[in-house]
Amino acid sequence: MFKNEIYQSRYKSVFQKLGNHCVLALIALIVIGGATRVMEAGLACPDWPLCYGTFLPLNHLNLRVFLEWFHRLDAFLVGLLILSKFILSIIWRKDLPNWLPKIYSLLVFLIIVQGSIGALTVINLLNSYSVTAHLLTAFLLLITTITINQNLENSNVNKSLIWWKILLFFPLILTLVQSFIGVRLSSTWSTHLCLSFNKQCLILDTHKLFAIPISVSILCILAISVYKQNLFLNNWRYLCSLFFLLISQIVLGILSLKTNLSEPVFVIGHQLNASLLIAILTSLIFRNPYPNKKINQPLNTLLVGLKS
Repeated sequence: MFKNEIYQSRYKSVFQKLGNHCVLALIALIVIGGATRVMEAGLACPDWPLCYGTFLPLNHLNLRVFLEWFHRLDAFLVGLLILSKFILSIIWRKDLPNWLPKIYSLLVFLIIVQGSIGALTVINLLNSYSVTAHLLTAFLLLITTITINQNLENSNVNKSLIWWKILLFFPLILTLVQSFIGVRLSSTWSTHLCLSFNKQCLILDTHKLFAIPISVSILCILAISVYKQNLFLNNWRYLCSLFFLLISQIVLGILSLKTNLSEPVFVIGHQLNASLLIAILTSLIFRNPYPNKKINQPLNTLLVGLKS
């Protein structure tokens, strides 16, 4: 019994480390994808999955080709990482939670869907719906990966704080919807048409208005956590990051509009902030809100081993 506990702890640690790398790679993938879209590099590689018929298109290499090529490379590495974790979850299934291989099979499915949509995006010449579906699938991959990490790390979550999790779901869903509107905004050139010719302003106006409920919901979460004191003290890093990301997201959004989306750094930063907001909200939902109240895991493992 004690030996099994050691193996379980060791295997979980491996999955947590791989999961952290996967989260960083997914955020990088989303940001690079945003940079590719902003720089109009989505069709820089005219074929798929190779680029100009080769793995490394040195003869055609420029900034746009590099962005699209690197975006595909990062996607390929993320796919390999998720597939590796799926295989390991099957090999070590006796010493891991029963749900882990099942959820990794879902991740593998999402990777296949993501790759298929990526191919359609190139084939359909950056169709707006394909671009939007491509980003939302990436967000689903990010949310699922963070959920797995938090469930592995926090096996004993305080069930009495279900209201806290429901409260956090609101800004998460709203941010996903806002991201959907944002991609539609950029992929249909609605911002340029609205600001330059006062046409197709509905999407831009919706994007602006949708920022209000997101801001209000996040500020309410911060206010409630401060009121509860212990809730804020145990999660202050996440909550402070949430506040600063909200402020910087608003500022970057305003700057992007003021420059008519002509400054890539503002637009890419806006995309990065959205990814980090989704990552932090997901972490807060699935992590233990009172980590200091968890049973000391090494001591608990030792006691179980002695009893057996």
